[in-house]
Amino acid sequence: MAGKAITYTAAQIAKLGKDNIPAELLSGHGLVYSSPATLAYNSPGAEGFGVKRAGLAVPESVMLIVSPGCCGRNTSIVSSMPQYKDRFFYLLMDETDLVTGRHLKRIPEAVCEVVSFLDGQKGKKPKVVMICITCVDALLGTDMERVCTACENALGNGTRVRPCYMYALTREGRRPPMVHVRQTLYSLLEPMDKDPKSVNIIGNFAPLEDGELQRYLTEAGVKHIRQVSTCGTYEEFLNMASANFNIVTNPEARASAHDMSQRLGIPYIELTRIHDVERTAAQYKAFANAVGIEIDLSEDEARAKEAVGSLKESFPDLSFNIGECLNADPFELALSLVRYGFKVDEIYGTLAPEKFRYVSRLAELSPDTKIFCNMEPTMLYYDMSASRAHISLGKDAAFYCPNIPNVAWNSDIQPFGFQGITKLMETIKQTMKEARA
Repeated sequence: MAGKAITYTAAQIAKLGKDNIPAELLSGHGLVYSSPATLAYNSPGAEGFGVKRAGLAVPESVMLIVSPGCCGRNTSIVSSMPQYKDRFFYLLMDETDLVTGRHLKRIPEAVCEVVSFLDGQKGKKPKVVMICITCVDALLGTDMERVCTACENALGNGTRVRPCYMYALTREGRRPPMVHVRQTLYSLLEPMDKDPKSVNIIGNFAPLEDGELQRYLTEAGVKHIRQVSTCGTYEEFLNMASANFNIVTNPEARASAHDMSQRLGIPYIELTRIHDVERTAAQYKAFANAVGIEIDLSEDEARAKEAVGSLKESFPDLSFNIGECLNADPFELALSLVRYGFKVDEIYGTLAPEKFRYVSRLAELSPDTKIFCNMEPTMLYYDMSASRAHISLGKDAAFYCPNIPNVAWNSDIQPFGFQGITKLMETIKQTMKEARA
């Protein structure tokens, strides 16, 4: 199919079945096309919360990046951000290190030097040092737990040292990098007496917008709602171990929640970010029943329905192209928009088997919706002039659809629940009005 971007319709994929998703729509089944649309998706050092930014989510932590120069250079953009000043340090590997692993003996010395520098010259000794290593050490089979123990012994001052794996090679494994880095962060927590009025929200590295979920919890008597991103000090972060239960808002944090349940005795419940108002209401009701609280959804639900209705009234025939570089699951969002009566012409996303349920339902309502894979090399031939959509959603969709309005919807602060639906609908409406003014 040279000269043409490979695509399948929702109906074609549904007919093939969950176990026969075309290889071109999956990651890890061939060459990867790193287009401008996929930089945030592929590169752990690029924009967004890749492994490096995620590893520094714990307050009063710093990171030592142990890598060849080429792997370290892509951190320069992140390290230039004001909030990361004096938090990134480098131990460069040369060719001998790559062959012999000689650099492993230098890591404890480098960690001690970093801590001494920050304590002596900056007056701010870190509580945690994250050691970020790359695929090189994956191939060498480096035992990073042992290296980190050696670093802690060399320091001898109580500073914690934890591994942070930037292993693109493990992206298709049971513990991909963004799952593992979450486990690393929460492994710092130690057992603590439980506070029945304390709850953690875990899943993202930036906070949820201060919306109805926090209000429901507060109205139910919860006094402390903690997220790693809102903890101002390391001690405040450690208090997350006192939570009565965890709320998981991102599937990549499921393994961390399981670890905390086993090790710290903190049970967890999952809340999925969805864009269907009725399903959002049903999820909140199930959540309230599970944790034994009463919540009033009526005003928030009505506001979300009003926002959807207002967009539909203003632009009844609106059609969308949806990417995956946004604060949403593109397949779930596409299904929700189709259920509202809108059209979805194209989706640019990596289709994992767990997403098949959305595509299967989408095939019933919008069988001709086309699905492309951002990482498929034939996207080099994507025809930007062929799109019929009125607006695109996602930063990557803006690249593929330069001639129509775009809502990036990819800020660090995470939308959620009814408030997220309401704000997205209002943003789409405002963007379309400005485009047609």
